[in-house]
Amino acid sequence: MKLLLDTHTLIWFLNGDEKLSGKVKSAIEDVANEKFVSVASVWEIAIKISLDKFRFSMGFKNFLTLIEENGFGIVPITMEHALVLSTLEFIHRDPFDRLLVSQCKADDLTLATIDENIKKYHIKTIW
Repeated sequence: MKLLLDTHTLIWFLNGDEKLSGKVKSAIEDVANEKFVSVASVWEIAIKISLDKFRFSMGFKNFLTLIEENGFGIVPITMEHALVLSTLEFIHRDPFDRLLVSQCKADDLTLATIDENIKKYHIKTIW
């Protein structure tokens, strides 16, 4: 499985948060799966840190290091993602989540998310 982590999933995994489902935790830890983080999620976290809406005790740079150390690939934002995004119904208002949906559609990824609104886009999800 090619797994894209929603922003909250990434944070919960790296923090060892109990809110993360056992199914998702197992999928992330399964070496047979490819795991990815969108640059959109990194961007979202950077914005929330700068607005003081999110804190990572070890600092943002260490947060980025943890992404790398856990072997997560980075999904860049491409023109194809923008094209898919332009065709999405306006179900979800969060621009970062809409971008994750478009990346999943364009790159055939499964999104690890608890967000019920995202599931309305009929993409592959796991929770």
